[in-house]
Amino acid sequence: MSTVIEQPVEARLVAAAPRMPSIPATLHYDRRDPFAVRMTFPAPATLEGVEVSWTFARDLLVAGLHEPEGDGDVRVRPYGYDRTVMEFHAPEGTAVVHVRSGEIRRFLQATNELVPTGREHLQLDLDQDLAELMGDAGQ
Repeated sequence: MSTVIEQPVEARLVAAAPRMPSIPATLHYDRRDPFAVRMTFPAPATLEGVEVSWTFARDLLVAGLHEPEGDGDVRVRPYGYDRTVMEFHAPEGTAVVHVRSGEIRRFLQATNELVPTGREHLQLDLDQDLAELMGDAGQ
């Protein structure tokens, strides 16, 4: 069974538009990092002209479908019947995109089938992580 889920989504750029009103972004989930989701934007859609990825909590995405969530670099809130607003705050500026809520729900359902919510801790290998950390510290 695969340990990674990738789902293309169409993000509609609302603010800070570099060159594209609609962006073919990708949502990523990896069971080896079970609490996190990553959203990647292609190079043509970014101000820097390089691919940009934002990593944030899966719980933030879940909660943001129903009510405004987040007070840091990534914020998520519902908008209308089937849209979700995602804000990405960086020193260079803020990007605001709309994503179809149905696409996000499908993605979250797939992540939940891979790693059920509340069972993320079972995916962690704390002994291995500690060994790697201690190995890095000794070098």
